[in-house]
Amino acid sequence: MRPLSWVFACLVWVVMASVASAQVPPISSRTTEEQKTIDFYKRINRAVVFITTRSYVIDPFTFFDDIKPQEGTGSGTIIDAERKLVVTNLHVVEGALQSGGSVEIMLASGESSKATLVGYDQENDIAVLKVSDKVRELVAVPFGDSSKLEIGQRVFAIGNPFGLYRSLTSGIVSSLDRTMKTGNGTALRDLIQTDAAINPGNSGGPLLDSDGRLIGINTAILSQSGSSAGIGFAVPINNIRRVLPELLSNGKVSRPRMGWQLVDTDQGPMVLRVASEGAAAQAGISPIERPLPSNAFVRGYREDIEGADLIFKVDGNKVRTRDEVEDAIRRSNRSQSVTLVLRKGGMYGREREVKVVPRWE
Repeated sequence: MRPLSWVFACLVWVVMASVASAQVPPISSRTTEEQKTIDFYKRINRAVVFITTRSYVIDPFTFFDDIKPQEGTGSGTIIDAERKLVVTNLHVVEGALQSGGSVEIMLASGESSKATLVGYDQENDIAVLKVSDKVRELVAVPFGDSSKLEIGQRVFAIGNPFGLYRSLTSGIVSSLDRTMKTGNGTALRDLIQTDAAINPGNSGGPLLDSDGRLIGINTAILSQSGSSAGIGFAVPINNIRRVLPELLSNGKVSRPRMGWQLVDTDQGPMVLRVASEGAAAQAGISPIERPLPSNAFVRGYREDIEGADLIFKVDGNKVRTRDEVEDAIRRSNRSQSVTLVLRKGGMYGREREVKVVPRWE
């Protein structure tokens, strides 16, 4: 009779042989969409740069108002490799530019370069920078078409949140045509809202569609904590492309100025005040508030709502708010006048049509 140890050894051998002969299940394969994302990230992440700014601010806690340096970080997107152009948010570099500081760009290759300002547009919160001609070959992001975006469409953001280089996050287009105000009171319009995680440091980085095409520049978040709360905003790339030629040639964007201040009422947008030498005043538009005679003892305004003009139409299109009025005028052709349909004293007042030639500044 064979010993038990021998029998046990045979059983172990049989089990091990059966395990070895069994087919090992393959590692789960990536989906087509996953591979597509991996491929475009490998291609596009090199177009995202790390921006470091150095500005100088007055220290309010010193007796002599000492000036001390302050550093900030953000992201940038290479949009033209041949001309070495980078787009970022104006608020990322504004402090450094205003205080005589510096802006430095670090590329994916590890190369660093001082950046010079080509132009900026406050109403879109963008700045165009140029890196040194000494840097080696750059990679640019291909442009997409933000006018074709749909709510629910998948999008991706690349940036440097909290200094973590070229991080990729994903989400969807949560809404379109959003408006929000910046810290200095500028209204950013036509924004793309996304739930892709955007945090401090993402500003200036690209928002991409699923093919890796640039559809927006990430600009802001809506959050009480200062970190991502699933509500981020990006400036549509079509808005940037529209002003880019003028930025490159003139360094700024000219826009129509009517010389008025509008106010929303329960009947529609009305003219609150007009500048004495402005386009609106020259066209004979009447405001609600009019300055008292210059020889009066008390300087101020008198109200005349019944004689004030309500703006009913701009270039044939009905308008309901002052934002709609400003948007319609902003899209007008600078070589032509703007046709306004006005109603005296409110919606049911006497109607008249005037043509106003805005001043482009």
